[in-house]
Amino acid sequence: METISYVMVTPYTIAKSRTGGVMARLLSRVDLDLIGAQMIAPDEDFVKEYAAILRQQRETGSATLLADYTEQHLAPSGGMKRQTLLLLFKGENSCEKLTALCGHIHGEHVGIDSFSGETIRDTYADLITDPADPEKVTYFEPAVMTPPDQKWADKDLELFARFLKGKGNIVKNIQYPDPSKIEQTLVILKPDNWKYASSKPGTIIDMFSRTGLRIVGIKVHQFSLAQTLEFYGPVESALQGKLAPLFGKKARELLEKEFTVPLSKATEKALSDHFGMEYATDQFAQIIEFMSGMRPDRVPPEERHKPGTVKCMILIYEGEQAINKIRDVLGPTDPLKAPGGTVRREFGSNVMVNTAHASDSPQSAEREMGIVKTNENSLGTIIDDYLGKRVAG
Repeated sequence: METISYVMVTPYTIAKSRTGGVMARLLSRVDLDLIGAQMIAPDEDFVKEYAAILRQQRETGSATLLADYTEQHLAPSGGMKRQTLLLLFKGENSCEKLTALCGHIHGEHVGIDSFSGETIRDTYADLITDPADPEKVTYFEPAVMTPPDQKWADKDLELFARFLKGKGNIVKNIQYPDPSKIEQTLVILKPDNWKYASSKPGTIIDMFSRTGLRIVGIKVHQFSLAQTLEFYGPVESALQGKLAPLFGKKARELLEKEFTVPLSKATEKALSDHFGMEYATDQFAQIIEFMSGMRPDRVPPEERHKPGTVKCMILIYEGEQAINKIRDVLGPTDPLKAPGGTVRREFGSNVMVNTAHASDSPQSAEREMGIVKTNENSLGTIIDDYLGKRVAG
């Protein structure tokens, strides 16, 4: 039976730029579908209720440890809320699979040689006890939170759904000394990253972490055809201007070679205006199909606003010079021309299948974020629908 469960990445893990590493493990090592992602900033009421649920589990001392940790490290501090990343997964036995991958909570007394790095907590968590009193914990960082079974997952999901109602997708929890220097930029992890279980999306996020920028918004997104056409609209005329003359000339040369008849510039222009334009139009349609899963000429008007058939991930990065910093790590549009160590050089295939998009200017960022509605997230709705079906079932 397919169920939904979650992994919550702790504020410490996010602050230490380990988000990408955690996501790489989750996306490549369990056969579950990532169906939602959202940055949240828990308030006092959320923390109190979440900690109370943890204490009710009474499975081991780890439940108390996690409840204490929640109260101390997820709650607002000094008036500032802390960023936490909520990831939603769907599939058979989702809780069991996520619990196994996240791993158990071990104390230092287990012995360093006992750690293999196999689970997320083996790699990123810490639990240190007093050498004189092994029952006394002096430091604890779980790295991630996930429920032990479906009963507790559903209870937590009810809390998340209530908390998310009416909240935007962009987390605003920091006051900058000079807000005028702060930029936001849009990044899209394209559909080629999601064709099969892969660490690529997490690794790309890890590469972007070298910028020192904050992720203030994230969501799983399926472009509708209408959104894709609006988003890539400016590309169509650019393709026509670049490709039509190029392939009109190429068509003239091939015809001259095939029929050994010299053709005039007027013929070349006619080929550009017709064949060249059709070729450019087809290339644009391929871009639209790549990003939405649908070709414009095969979708009736009444279906153009429905979510597409392929998945992307939308990320909003924030900080000084955010646009240039992200584009430096991303690399040029053509992966073959991108410097080593850039995202597109590492993972891109060609100018269309180039793994990620990033806004190239403040104006583009504003326009693109408006199209994909970056301050909206369907994660809460997904949870509501799932819980409604569980009750009805």
